Amino acid sequence: SRGAEKTVPLSSPWLKPGWLSSDNSRQNFMKKQNGFTLLEVLIAMVVLSVGLLAMASLQIMAWRSNLGALLRSQATNLSYFIIDSMRVNQQAAINGNYNNTLTPLPTCNASADNPLALTGTIAEQDVAAWRNMLACTLPQGTGSVTVNGNTVTITVQWNTSHDGSLTMAPFTMVTNL
Repeated sequence: SRGAEKTVPLSSPWLKPGWLSSDNSRQNFMKKQNGFTLLEVLIAMVVLSVGLLAMASLQIMAWRSNLGALLRSQATNLSYFIIDSMRVNQQAAINGNYNNTLTPLPTCNASADNPLALTGTIAEQDVAAWRNMLACTLPQGTGSVTVNGNTVTITVQWNTSHDGSLTMAPFTMVTNL
């Protein structure tokens, strides 16, 4: 019975009546399916596009958050810089030689980072170098120092807007000399 073929009875429960009756009905069934697969592909492309746009939006939000954290870290480090300078020159700091106010939108001057290029007292040189570092490191960064007895208040501001408008983010640190 090697050459005998098994046949499926036409009354089998998985075959519908008339399925194998003619090739014409099979061709009609295939013609109905042609447009449906294209519609499925289009819907899948729309779903995929929406998903990719959502992921791109998440990436942009993560980038902005990381940039904000970086700028806040820079402001913290620069605040420690001026505080350390004041602790080295403590008597001048107590006398109020480091006191200054926020200036509107200072510009970055690369030669001011070199302390040998600065003139004035040590306190004036420290403040000039610090303000220049703020302007060079933070977008439109500026800062102020207020000494009240032994308590020092450092305020640093920078522009946080990404659209060109002026939205300043304040950062304040209070410490003792």
